Formats: sequence, C-alpha cells, structure tokens
Amino acid sequence: MTGRPVRAVLPPSPCAWLGAIAALAALVVVVLGVLYAGDGGPGGVDARVAAVVEGVGAPWRHVALAVDFLGEPVGAAALVVAAVTGCLLGRRPRAAVLVVAGAGLTVGTTTLLKSLVGRTIHDGSLSYPSGHTAFLTALALVAALLAAGRPGLGGTAGASLVLAAALVAGAAMGWAQIALGAHYPTDVLGGWCTALAVVPATAWLVDRAADRAAGAVRREHR
Repeated sequence: MTGRPVRAVLPPSPCAWLGAIAALAALVVVVLGVLYAGDGGPGGVDARVAAVVEGVGAPWRHVALAVDFLGEPVGAAALVVAAVTGCLLGRRPRAAVLVVAGAGLTVGTTTLLKSLVGRTIHDGSLSYPSGHTAFLTALALVAALLAAGRPGLGGTAGASLVLAAALVAGAAMGWAQIALGAHYPTDVLGGWCTALAVVPATAWLVDRAADRAAGAVRREHR
C-alpha cells in the first residue's frame, strides 16, 4: 500500500517534556481537589485575585461574556465542528479524532471531578475544576500539537508553540470566568491543569490505536 505518510498527533519533539508536564498537572489537580473538597467559599489566594479581577465593567464585561460563550454548549460545539471540519479538509482524520476525544475527555474529566470534589460557588453550583477553562485550553493544546508536528518546525519552536497556546487560552478563559464571578481562581487553575494532563495522554492513545489499526490493515493486504 502506498500514500502519504500519516503524521502522529503527538509530535516526538515535545513528547518527552509533555509527559512530565502532564504528570505534574495531574498532581496539581489532585492536590487542589483535596484542599478544597466540600468547600463553599474562596480561599485566601482566591479572594486576593478576585478582588483585582472580578466585577469588571463595560466594555471588558462584554469581552468576558464573549470569551465565556466559547465554553458554553453552543459555542463549544461550533468550535469543535469547525476544528473537525478543518482536519477532515486537510485529510487528517487522526487529528479530527483527537479534537473530539481530547475536548470530550477533558470536559468529561472536569464533570467527574466536580462531583467528586464537591466545591461550590454562589447558589451551590459545583465549581472545581472550571470546565470552561479546561475546554478552551484543551482545544488550543490540540491545535498547537498539530501545528508542532508540521515538517520543518524544530523541537524548541514546537514546544514553545504548545506551551504558549495553553497559556494564552487558559489565561483568556480563566480571566473571563473570574471576572464574571463564575469560578474561583483555583477552579481556573484546576481546569487548566486538567487539560494539560488529559490532552497529551489522549493524543498518545489516539496515535497508539491508529497505528495498531493501520498495522492490522497492512497485514491483511499482504
């Protein structure tokens, strides 16, 4: 069988350090979850950060609402559909699978953690970790991983791109969540770290499953 070589969704250059970051991020998620389990108010750090960020007025509140919409069901679905469409048009079905699996598993993990941790905000809504922050960070990580795997992009440049994408997306959605009073700052940190832990692991699993499936097809055609 011939054809274009299939690019992995987890590039080899940032793979090693991404594993270490994913493990550290998972540890942060667990530690924060234990610290704030069953809590119904802000911690000391939360109060100090929220005092600076929360309660912004126009026009920044409108910006925060627009960013927040990207994590709502309609906005999130639109982003995922657009990303999957782009992957399919670019003939990268493996990447399309990562978009859906990466975002879906990240949001699913935050939903499970909210029930386990039981931290609440305002009217008793479960708040830890922030699903909005996790989702946008996950989608940015997927896009950055795919870009980092492009030929000609060096290891340092690829790693910098992945880290920058995670920071920008997490900071933007995190700011919006705190500014709107939807989450405590530590909820945002937990959501960001959840994406950092889940997406690299998902990318590794997608590559392994796709490679095995491709190997099975090649053996059948021998």
